[in-house]
Amino acid sequence: ERLTAIDESKNEAEEFGATPEEVVDQQLGIIHKELSSELLEEILAKDAFFFEDLVVKLLYKMGYGSHVDQAKVTKRSGDDGIDGIISSDRLGLDTIYVQAKRYATDNIVGNNQIRDFMGALLQKGATKGVFITTSDFSDSAKRAVRENRHQVIALINGQQLTSLMIEYNLGVSIEREIHIKRLDSDFFDENF
Repeated sequence: ERLTAIDESKNEAEEFGATPEEVVDQQLGIIHKELSSELLEEILAKDAFFFEDLVVKLLYKMGYGSHVDQAKVTKRSGDDGIDGIISSDRLGLDTIYVQAKRYATDNIVGNNQIRDFMGALLQKGATKGVFITTSDFSDSAKRAVRENRHQVIALINGQQLTSLMIEYNLGVSIEREIHIKRLDSDFFDENF
């Protein structure tokens, strides 16, 4: 009876042209998409200062800044277009500057905002920057970054932001873990 139930489950998955593992991955993708929407909604309900803190915390969780005090939000006003500063090495020799824009999803970051950020980096003598927004970037903004030969700038839109938050467990908690196990043929091949 148990094997019949397993066969029926496999047949249901195969009807959709997928293995059981692919069905699990597909369903997990749906869960992550819903969670991403919830995260973005929560972020947009907070103020810009919360967003700047969130962005710096995320970059630190991703491994930028060897100590928590090497990943900081700049002062609230007079920051010259820089919202966060991260020393990516212990001695602070390699610094990454951060711009965080909490925009409604239909308010696209354009070429002008990117050029302003490039100017702020230039003023600091910086070669690396991260521009993170809750919305997205225009094609001209992306092109400006690609064509910039003096600085390396990573662009992270709202969808990428929430995906990274889920991946690095920031603003989310684990409800349940599922482990998919397979037969360990090495175990059965060993001589006892």
